[in-house]
Amino acid sequence: MLAVLFILQFQKYKLKMENKLNCILLIDDDEAVNFIHTKVIAKSNCAHGVAVARNGEEALEFLTTKKDEKYPQPDLIFLDINMPVMNGWEFLEEYEKLTLEQKGKELVVMLTTSLNPDDKKKARKIAHIDKFYSKPLDLEQLNIILEKVL
Repeated sequence: MLAVLFILQFQKYKLKMENKLNCILLIDDDEAVNFIHTKVIAKSNCAHGVAVARNGEEALEFLTTKKDEKYPQPDLIFLDINMPVMNGWEFLEEYEKLTLEQKGKELVVMLTTSLNPDDKKKARKIAHIDKFYSKPLDLEQLNIILEKVL
C-alpha cells in the first residue's frame, strides 16, 4: 500500500514538473519580497522563467514588448497594490485595454501587505483577480494556486 501511495505521489510530482509554466510575472516594488517570491517559485520548480516589474508601468511595458515576434503572455501574474509610478489598481485599468495576445493567461493573484478590507472587496469585483493573499507568498499558497493553472 505504501509503495502504491509513493508511486501515485511521484506520478503527480512528475506530471507537475512536465507541465511547467512558461513564465510568472511578479509586479512589486519591494526587492526583498521579489527575492523571496523568486526563491519560492524556484523551489517549487513550477516555471521556466520569472519576470519582475517594479510597478504597473514596467509590467505593461513587459507585456506589450515582443520578444522573438511574440508577446511574453505570462501564465500567472502576482500583483501588489501599493507601488510608486503606477499602483496595482491603475495597472488593472490599463491591463483591461490590452489586446488578448498581449495579456497574460488571465490568472492574476494579488499579493499585498494591505490590511484594508476595502481592498479585498474591490479585488473580488475585478474579473481578472483570482485570489487575494497577504505577502509573502509561501510554498503552500503557491501550490494551491498552481493546482488551478497546471
